[in-house]
Amino acid sequence: MPTVPVIIVPRVPRSAHGLGRFTVLLVLGILATGCAEVQDLATSTPTSPASASPDPRQALPSTPAAALRRRTDAPPSGSRPVRVSPLRDPRGLHPGLTRIPAADRKTARGLIRKVAATAPGATGGYDRDEHFGPAWTDDVDITWGRNGCRTREEILRRDMKGIDFRAGTDDCVVLVGILQEPYTGRTIEFSKSRPTQVQVDHVMPLAYDWRQGARRWTQAKREQIANDPLNLLAVDGPTNQRKSDSGPAEWMPPNPEVRCAYAVRFAMVSRKYALPVTVADRDAMLKACGG
Repeated sequence: MPTVPVIIVPRVPRSAHGLGRFTVLLVLGILATGCAEVQDLATSTPTSPASASPDPRQALPSTPAAALRRRTDAPPSGSRPVRVSPLRDPRGLHPGLTRIPAADRKTARGLIRKVAATAPGATGGYDRDEHFGPAWTDDVDITWGRNGCRTREEILRRDMKGIDFRAGTDDCVVLVGILQEPYTGRTIEFSKSRPTQVQVDHVMPLAYDWRQGARRWTQAKREQIANDPLNLLAVDGPTNQRKSDSGPAEWMPPNPEVRCAYAVRFAMVSRKYALPVTVADRDAMLKACGG
């Protein structure tokens, strides 16, 4: 059965009394308003080729229309929308970075101050695939049901809108989508024909994890942090390459609006895994939140 509710508006008889007719229309209006968010993409009327706005799918001219599957950006039927705080995500989905208001920055600094800080460790011996597993695993379940999708595809599903999937992939393979990119503030029209334009970044880089103590972890724990949605963001590829394995003292997002949120996310990963940051990095994180 379809997961998007459909409202069938009955014809109101001309013979209905004025009050009864008004009541029926009022009830229907309330129902339509309540379902508006769920129907956002699923009920949009396709435009004709002559009037259509630019569509990133045009970058895939060889892809048959039958091979595309449109995903609605709504949760499953019966679930309720949840307002996500930039400091705490009650659903555990850990969405992209958002600006932390000035009123919440004292709380942000309090969280950052709880992060353990030490001297920088040595990176010697680090090997991404050997120590943190291949990119990526296929057992992360952060959207709407376990389906064997790789972690990268799950993060693209989580962070992008207007997604088309390749048919027959259980909504795993993302062909196109729109990313409101946090590090630069730009809007990116992603196409699988240009896969490196959007990369999945480890907020706390894996090489950084290694030198700050992950070398002493079990393999399973290292693979966990490498695929943890809390530590992952879909971002602009070239910007991610410039970041490399830098800590906050050496690199912050070019977009100043999300620097405090970035520092908070870095702190959340650090505390979750009891992995210390450097003193310089903690100072930079506090500064990003007005400390």
